[in-house]
Amino acid sequence: TIASFIRTDPARARELLIEFADFTRYSFRSAGEYPTLLDELNNIERYVRLEKARFGNRLNIKLQIDQEVQNVVLPFLALQPLVENAVRHGLSGKPNGGTVTIRAENAGSECVIVVEDDGVGMDPARLNEDLDDAHLSGAHVGLGNVDGRLRTVYGDEYGLVVEAAPGAGTKVVVRVPKFAPGVHA
Repeated sequence: TIASFIRTDPARARELLIEFADFTRYSFRSAGEYPTLLDELNNIERYVRLEKARFGNRLNIKLQIDQEVQNVVLPFLALQPLVENAVRHGLSGKPNGGTVTIRAENAGSECVIVVEDDGVGMDPARLNEDLDDAHLSGAHVGLGNVDGRLRTVYGDEYGLVVEAAPGAGTKVVVRVPKFAPGVHA
């Protein structure tokens, strides 16, 4: 996408290249650090700007973030792969595109984060088989990786919950404690 803008709109290509550099720099930051939800959302906004260059008006993003949870700490890159899956596997197959909604809600001692798309969806039985498979491949590598990291950091009660149906989009729910021993920015 950036390469195509070099000839047609060099100023736009420059903007996208800077976005890509910032996105990449964040992605390669030091391991072991836990970012805040706000840090992760800022990185997702960079990713979305890059994807919007490709999808144009076919990609819409809605954010609904409770102020009380903006400083909740998460495993590094816990949300971006969920948004990427929604865009690449949920919406890219839809001729008119669609919307990815990201919600983060205050739920007592927990933060509930939902990444939902109105894309093509998938068969829930296949999704469960793929997530249970120890050798994940394709679209579900990101889901399996995030699920595993959440369980490692917070315990098995904090893995992903995924709801999907063919033609009805996909909804991924992430529950994390607001405070966890040893997990801090």
